[in-house]
Amino acid sequence: MSAVTSDIILDRMMALHPKIIDLTLDRVWRLLDRLGNPQNDLPPVIHIAGTNGKGSTQAMIRAGLEAAGSRVHAYTSPHLARFHERIRLAGELISEDQLTEVLDECYAANGGDSITYFEITTVAAILAFARTPADFVLLEVGLGGRLDATNVVEQPALTIITPVSYDHPQFLGETVAEIAGEKAGILKRRVPCIVARQQDDAAGVIEARAARLSVPLIAEGQHWHVAEERGRTVYQDDRGLLDLPAPSLMGAHQFQNAGVAIAALRHLGFDDTACEAAVTRAVWPARMQKLKTGPLLDSAPEAEFWLDGGHNAACGETLAESLTRLPERETHLVCGMMNTKDVAGYLMPLVPHAASLTGVSIPGETNTLPAEDTAGHAARAGIPASTAETVAKAVATITAANPKARILICGSLYLAGSILKTHG
Repeated sequence: MSAVTSDIILDRMMALHPKIIDLTLDRVWRLLDRLGNPQNDLPPVIHIAGTNGKGSTQAMIRAGLEAAGSRVHAYTSPHLARFHERIRLAGELISEDQLTEVLDECYAANGGDSITYFEITTVAAILAFARTPADFVLLEVGLGGRLDATNVVEQPALTIITPVSYDHPQFLGETVAEIAGEKAGILKRRVPCIVARQQDDAAGVIEARAARLSVPLIAEGQHWHVAEERGRTVYQDDRGLLDLPAPSLMGAHQFQNAGVAIAALRHLGFDDTACEAAVTRAVWPARMQKLKTGPLLDSAPEAEFWLDGGHNAACGETLAESLTRLPERETHLVCGMMNTKDVAGYLMPLVPHAASLTGVSIPGETNTLPAEDTAGHAARAGIPASTAETVAKAVATITAANPKARILICGSLYLAGSILKTHG
C-alpha cells in the first residue's frame, strides 16, 4: 500500500466533527463498544498526564523499559512530521499497512457518526495495541485527562502526573487548581500515581482526589527526590540513592522528568540499569534539539540552529534556562505560535536572551497566529522584532547581518514539525 492510503483516511476523519477539540468520552465509548472494547485487552498501561514534560517523561520510561528487554507500545500526540510517529508498536513506529488497517476499521465502525479526529485516531491506536503482543503500553494524554480520549482504561498499572501549569484555559479552566482537577481525572481507585512536584494549588487538588479514590501517591519531595549535582542526576527514595549521568535530553527541567521516570521504573520493580538507560538513552525530537543537517544549515553553514516546540509560559522559562547553559553567542528567535497560546507569557522569560525575534506564520495551520501578531508581542516585551514570510527567509536576513548567529526556531510543535520534515 502507498503512504497516501492512510493520509486519505485521516483526511476523511477530519470531516467527522466540526470542532478540533470537544472534550467528552461518549463518542469514544460508543466506538470502542462497536469494536469489541479493545481497551480491555491491553498489556499493563502506564497513563501519563500533565501540562509539561509528558512526552519527555514517556520517552525516558520507554528507554528504561526497552533496555530491560520489555516490549513497549507508546502513544503520543501531536506528531511532528508523519502521523505514524504517534503510535509505536512493540518499539517500532506503526507500519503503513497496520495503520491503514486500523484506521479503515475504525472509520467503518464509526459509520459516519460525529467524532473528533483525536478521538477516532486514539481508538485506532488502542485497537493496534490490543492486537500486538507487548509488555507495557505508555499512553500520553492529549489534553487535560478527565475527558481525554485516552482515559478509557479502568485499571492501569500506574498513572503519572507531570508538572501542572497554566495552559489551554478555554478547555481546562481558568486557574491552575481547575486545570489540575482535569489532570487528576486520570486517577483510578487504588492505582498508584507518580506525581512530580506541583504548585501548591495543584498539589492540593491532586491529593484530595487521590484521597477520595484511595490512590497511593508517590510524590516528589515526599517519597522521592531528584536533583542536579555536579552535572549528574542524583535520585533518592526509600530504596536508596542513585548517582546517574545527566539526562540525554537538554535542559534543567529534564532532571525532574528523569526523576519521574526513575520513580515509575523503581515502582514497577526495574533495576538501576533500566533507570540509567531511562536517563541516558531517551530521544525526544523538538525539545531543545540541535539541528545537524538540512537546507537551513546548508544556506548558513556558520550559524548554529536549535529547534524547540514548547508553547506556554512554563516552556518559555525552561527554554530560557536551557539557553543559559549554552556557550555565549548572539541568539535570534524565529517564532511561530498558535492563536490559542499565551504569547506574552511564553516570550517574557526569553527577553534577556534574544537579540531579535522574527515572527512567522505556521505553514498549513488555520489557527496560526499571524506573524505580525507574534512580532507585536515581542516588540511590546522589549525584543527587537520583525516578520518574514518563511523560516528560510528569516534565517537569510539574520545571517546576512551575523553569519555566526545562534538561531532558535520555537513557539509551536506544529512549526517544529514543519522544520523536521526536511531537517530530521
